[in-house]
Amino acid sequence: MIDFYFACTDLLAYDVAVCLNAWCFEKDHSFNLTKGRALLAGYTAVRPLSVAEAQALPILSHGAALRFMLTRLYDWLNTPVGSLVVKKDPLEYLRKMRFHRRVVSPGEYGLPTAEWDI
Repeated sequence: MIDFYFACTDLLAYDVAVCLNAWCFEKDHSFNLTKGRALLAGYTAVRPLSVAEAQALPILSHGAALRFMLTRLYDWLNTPVGSLVVKKDPLEYLRKMRFHRRVVSPGEYGLPTAEWDI
């Protein structure tokens, strides 16, 4: 079960973009379309995306990846030695940003393309 309650309170599609980044990439940094389809099918079964939200998924996903890359970079550079914070590789999200930059359609995330490609 996913609880979006404490997530975004205005641009709800941004939460979807965060989930795409967190759950739909493999260890080799490739996007897993099967996972993307499953995530989006489950989400849209409860709350359908508007055409504008679907069309914004590439830029929202790119922005979400940028946000996590910057947070990780800050932690990488500023976490004191011996801290309980586990530093995570910021370049993981740089690779995701490169993927999102090439996306031209919400269908590349797993949404049915005919409805969104206007």
